[in-house]
Amino acid sequence: MSENEKPLAFVIEDDPEQQKIFSYAIKEAGYTVEVIGNGTDAMQRLNEATPALVILDLHLPVISGDEILRCIRADERLTAISVILATADPLLAESLSAESDLVLLKPISFIQLRDLATRLRSVA
Repeated sequence: MSENEKPLAFVIEDDPEQQKIFSYAIKEAGYTVEVIGNGTDAMQRLNEATPALVILDLHLPVISGDEILRCIRADERLTAISVILATADPLLAESLSAESDLVLLKPISFIQLRDLATRLRSVA
């Protein structure tokens, strides 16, 4: 399968170490990955492209992850995106669990994320 045939995934995360772990895990699950480090850039890219999967940190600079999630779910073009929330905030994660496909509490292991992303890809 060529790089162009792989589904697109956005890793929306501001922590550089988490970006590396998440992007590598998602690549291993068979996605083409684009890393986005803040909410403003994420909203811009979501206006330009429709990824199959979004790994979304909830505590982002400028525009929060929960605001991005609400925008994704409100936009008809984006509603089919699988969204995995990645956060260390269990209360916020619980309040948003109905709007997301999966909620993962940090720390998140490479293997856990890779396997979950692979399962989401096979369902899509």
